[in-house]
Amino acid sequence: MDVQTSDAPQDRGELELVARLRAGDDEAFAQLVRSCGCSLLATARRFLRNEEDARDAVQEAFLKAHRSIESFQGNARVSTWVHRILVTTCLMRLRSRHRAAEEPLDELLPRFLEDGHSVVPSWEWDEGPVRDLERRELCATVRALIARLPESFRTVILLRDIEELDTAETARLLEITENAVKIRLHRARQALRGLLDPHMIGGRA
Repeated sequence: MDVQTSDAPQDRGELELVARLRAGDDEAFAQLVRSCGCSLLATARRFLRNEEDARDAVQEAFLKAHRSIESFQGNARVSTWVHRILVTTCLMRLRSRHRAAEEPLDELLPRFLEDGHSVVPSWEWDEGPVRDLERRELCATVRALIARLPESFRTVILLRDIEELDTAETARLLEITENAVKIRLHRARQALRGLLDPHMIGGRA
């Protein structure tokens, strides 16, 4: 599947790599695997949360890229193109496997007292929690807490806040409406905020 995305212009080395890939150069393909294999595996782990499934998805993404390199349009770096193929591959695997009943998200949402105040004191932060917390060197904590979200909400927040896809593209990949994306994202961010507040408050103390 050819997934194109806007990205930095290709340099001469990148253009040469693509040409070698199109020529069937095995060493060029090995170079591509070495250069982005680790980052792809990290992404697959976030979506699939199972080591074997994640590794299989990465392998499948590389195979898809190898088979469709002729359709690569060059309007993105080849590593970005393969990354998008991987994301699509992970989502297809999530849809195809038997999905157990999800745990309710309500258990993770912030709770409020009758006067409207939060049961747990809340840290004031903006609508971009992931980027803000990464700047505070809490990236590992953020990703671990995202992994606790039910699958349908986790995938939305991964696509919107980690992969930085827009609402329309997220809806297309998940095969849901844009309004459903907005609702799930809002609730996922609420739940994530509730999970993060103790860490934020603790870091402030």
